[in-house]
Amino acid sequence: MSSRVEILNDGGYRSDGRKQYELRDITIDLTPRGSADGSATITHGLTEVLVEVFGPREAKVRSQTMHDRALINVEVSLLPFSASERRKRSRGDKRVLELAAAIKSTFEPVVQTSIYPRSEIDIFVHVLQQDGGLLQAGINATTLALITAGIPMIDFVCAVTGGVYSTSPLLDLTTLEENDTPNVTVAIMPRTKKVTLVSMETRLHVDRFGDVFKLACEAGAVLHQEMKVAVESRTRKLVGAMETGPSIAIPGAERGDRDVYMEDNMNDDF
Repeated sequence: MSSRVEILNDGGYRSDGRKQYELRDITIDLTPRGSADGSATITHGLTEVLVEVFGPREAKVRSQTMHDRALINVEVSLLPFSASERRKRSRGDKRVLELAAAIKSTFEPVVQTSIYPRSEIDIFVHVLQQDGGLLQAGINATTLALITAGIPMIDFVCAVTGGVYSTSPLLDLTTLEENDTPNVTVAIMPRTKKVTLVSMETRLHVDRFGDVFKLACEAGAVLHQEMKVAVESRTRKLVGAMETGPSIAIPGAERGDRDVYMEDNMNDDF
């Protein structure tokens, strides 16, 4: 069945004007929000996700407490107005549960949970607007929210969605492209060169998978630089506020010592 909209024209341009391997514009906002220990808002094109992190803190349900590490909880909410279909999804919705499970499994090997035994880390993912790449945006925003919360991780986690139209690989798919092409979401750790997630909801021919996977890993390294710049900028502001004195107060500055630790330990490979 052919697409009603041209995904890739003869000139090599996609429906939104991008070329095959071109990523959408990305914006990152690390402004503290409410009582959250860490938060981040990220946009990939028209997809916008806000993540809030609380903890590590005492576990609410003692029966779930693990004596040797922290428990990671992930809850996803898709706002009714985030999609054109205006469909309200409950917490028990299959799509919502799948997103939460994917994000949780992505970060369990990355967060150094053994530092915080008998505690829990709660991650709340709020989808404000969606136009493809929902899982990638959720993972990237979670990475930044965990960093702003001062929670140690072994590396950044950077995710990108890739697909294939005919025989042409595409990166950072919109909803239109996701609906009409086989696709895969890949999450990498750029410093360690390891992959922490490969998620496919459609069939992708084995002969095409290698090309898409390689491109997604390369794009993840590009996103890492954007995310790293945002974290370093926030850290400099916090350090500047502490050096200036109490007359200038930035919300979250009391956690700056841990952010400074992260900056000091970020080498050129991180």
